[in-house]
This record gives sequence, C-alpha cells and structure tokens, in this order.
Amino acid sequence: MKRKLVMYLFAVALLLAACSTAEGPKANGEMTATVQRVVDGDTFELASGEKVRMIGVDTPETVKPNHPVEPYGKEASNYTKELLTGKKVTLKFDVEPYDKYQRLLAYVYMEDGTFVNEKLVREGYARIMTIPPNVAQADLFLTAEREAREGNRGLWGLDVGEKGADAKDAGKKEAGKEDKAKDESKAQPSKSADSDTPPEGKAIKGNINAKGEKIYHVPGSASYEQTKAEMWFATEEEAQAAGFRAPKR
Repeated sequence: MKRKLVMYLFAVALLLAACSTAEGPKANGEMTATVQRVVDGDTFELASGEKVRMIGVDTPETVKPNHPVEPYGKEASNYTKELLTGKKVTLKFDVEPYDKYQRLLAYVYMEDGTFVNEKLVREGYARIMTIPPNVAQADLFLTAEREAREGNRGLWGLDVGEKGADAKDAGKKEAGKEDKAKDESKAQPSKSADSDTPPEGKAIKGNINAKGEKIYHVPGSASYEQTKAEMWFATEEEAQAAGFRAPKR
C-alpha cells in the first residue's frame, strides 16, 4: 500500500511539472531563449522555432513579399544579425504577448543588459512604431529616435540631395525625397510603408509634434489625413489615458 501511495504521489508531481512547463508567455512576464536566426532587422527566430517581433520599433523592409528592399534595410538586418545570432536573450512581454501572426511580441535584452529595441532606434537602424496596448517603453523610444534624428545617425543620415546615384544607392535617393517632404510639412515621419494603415479596430491617430506635445486625431477631423500616426487608439479615452489630448480648436 505504501509503495502504491509513493508511486501515485510521484505521478502527480510529474503531471504538475508538465503543466507548469507547458504554460506559455504571459502578459508582463518574461522568458530566456536563444536566437537561432535573424529574419529581418526587427524580427528573429528562436531555437524553439518561435518567431519574435520586437515591440515598438520598425526597421526598413528587406524580406516582405512583393515589396522592394527599403533604404537602409540591409544595414539594419545585418546589424541585428551580428548583434543577436546565436545569443542568449531575455524576452520581456507587455500587455499582449502575441500578435495576429502568432509571433511573440517582446522587449529584448542581451546578457550584458543591452536593451536591443532601444539600441536599434538610438543608432538609427529603426523608427519607432508604437501600437497600444504595448506602450510601456514608448517615451524611451521617442527620446532615442530624437537623438538619432538630431545626430543624423543611420537611416536619418541618408543623403537627400544625392544626384546620379548608382544602383546600390538608388533606394537612398528615393528615401531622401520622402524625408525632405516630411520635413517641409513638419510632420513626424512615417514608420513604414504600412504605418498609415490602422490596426484592426484602432483608427484614431496619435502624433507627437516637434514641441513634444501628444495630440490625437479622430477620423474626419481637419488634420487627420495629413497626420502621420506614431500610435493608434481605439477610443478617445484610450488616447487620453496614454497622455494624448485633442487638437486645440
């Protein structure tokens, strides 16, 4: 009888251990993992096979189907490859651990404490792209992007006046034209070719102007169409909770 009881308790312990290890990433939780390969500047694959999309940052595209390689995309991709391939990292999650493609959404930290998401923005390899509810580091990313812009780092240092570029630099020339137009309109930069497409159910644009004022614009308002969204919100209440205000009339 005693032997049967011991075996029963042992089986229960194994079952509980299996359940605990099967538990997946949780909101505001974290996990350690090893990077198997880098897919793009802001996306990589773990040794487990899961893909990770870094929160709050957007590097120029290099592998998007039916989409040309964007200026500074290869540089950003190569930088992330050198930084993360084969490395052990800590993934910290925000409110939503997964996106609609079932990729992990994470803030990525190296063993020496380097915050990879911020580093990509600060060094000019990525623009910020903050989508609620994962906004815990939004202000930090904004500060990093301003430093990169002011220092003409990375993609912010592309030559807008370049003429007669060869095939290698043709993409930079087009990017320069876009940056010039954005500067003339005094608008915040678009994060990517898709940044004007709102996430499902979130059509309110949040923009931070040159004075650092956080302003939201609802569909149909006077400045909505020309405003470049840095954040998207589902309701005005959500925008206000994130520190944004309505435009002054």
